[in-house]
Amino acid sequence: MSMSSLMATRAGLADIPGTYVFDGEQHRLGLRLNLFCKSLDDSRNRERFRQNPQQYLGSHALSAEQLAAVRSRDWLAMLRLGGNIYYLFKLAIFDGWSMQHAGAAMSGTGMSVDEFRQMMLGGGRSIEGWRSRREAAHG
Repeated sequence: MSMSSLMATRAGLADIPGTYVFDGEQHRLGLRLNLFCKSLDDSRNRERFRQNPQQYLGSHALSAEQLAAVRSRDWLAMLRLGGNIYYLFKLAIFDGWSMQHAGAAMSGTGMSVDEFRQMMLGGGRSIEGWRSRREAAHG
């Protein structure tokens, strides 16, 4: 795939509301955030994080924006800051959340866990009104 084709594909995907393309650029941006989340696989690290969240977060050299997003559990911000959903889910599990709870929080729609669950059981989000940011901006 040529560079111009790759850039056109990325731009096209970025035009779809709620889509976060996890490519090399996002990987580099979110590396420390994702390593922090991955660290929660180890029970000793979970206990360290539980006992002193600020100290444990400080040992992962997150950006100021990533720290704020983790502290406030701003899931969309974590996605925008390079978080990979599979790693972010480790933090959600730490908080006692189900995949449906995390999905509802990351959807950006304000829907409840039950609404998210019903949407997924019904086949997923309707594309009506969600096809393109450009379409939404221009009616």
